[in-house]
Amino acid sequence: MSKIDIGISEGDRNQVAEGLKSLLADSYTLYLQTHNFHWNVIGPQFRDLHLMFEEHYTELAEAVDDIAERIRTLDVPAPGTYKAFVELSSIEEVDGVPEATEMVRLLTHGHEQVVKTCRKALKMAQEADDESTIALVSDRMRVHEKTAWMLRALTQK
Repeated sequence: MSKIDIGISEGDRNQVAEGLKSLLADSYTLYLQTHNFHWNVIGPQFRDLHLMFEEHYTELAEAVDDIAERIRTLDVPAPGTYKAFVELSSIEEVDGVPEATEMVRLLTHGHEQVVKTCRKALKMAQEADDESTIALVSDRMRVHEKTAWMLRALTQK
């Protein structure tokens, strides 16, 4: 079996993968939260929020696959259990079913948290001169910043 040789040292690959594992855990937790809110939202904004949440969780479902595959590309096992995600994620789970405006607030906060996690992972990738991870994380950061802005706009008067 051949050993990985992509121009990034094993130590740097492991360090970058750790940042990506946190990003994966945050993204998956946010995916689950968004899907939960999609199923359970009620109120005057039901249709708009139901459809928006579906767009968001669909995008997140693709993102978690991209992030996990990048971790594997670095020759590191990707976490894939609820237990691992709970340990790695900086997004707290929500008990019960909040009202629609609280759902929007929680998701805004979740997307902002993912941006912060992206910034940490980006710094690790930059230090390792890992352009592929830099591109992936930069793209994710841009999506989450825009999504947080759109969600914040829903709560402003």
